[in-house]
Amino acid sequence: MEVWLGNLLRLGVAVAGAVVFLGGVLELLQHGHQTVNYSVFRSEPASLRTPLGIVQGLGQLEPRYLIQFGLLLLILTPILRVALSALLFARQRDGVFTLLTLVVLGVLLYSLTR
Repeated sequence: MEVWLGNLLRLGVAVAGAVVFLGGVLELLQHGHQTVNYSVFRSEPASLRTPLGIVQGLGQLEPRYLIQFGLLLLILTPILRVALSALLFARQRDGVFTLLTLVVLGVLLYSLTR
């Protein structure tokens, strides 16, 4: 069980890091020569602030969406770990740990929507 969970965490962090790195390289290639004006604050577009907007924005091939998607993957990695833990506990027929893990998963998912 520990091997599965460890591999999931390693894979999730590696994939998220690679996606963020690729997005960062593309961002620098496209916009690295531009001068930044810090006297005026411009927030990110609303589409970069929601998971659905980020996923939809991937089709635009904008590096900022790729970076945000990598960060979403990084956030989802421990959530997937908890979900996999629940499945593995259920497979071992350990009702107490399955229930506790499902409660933790529910709290995590609820906190993402708030």
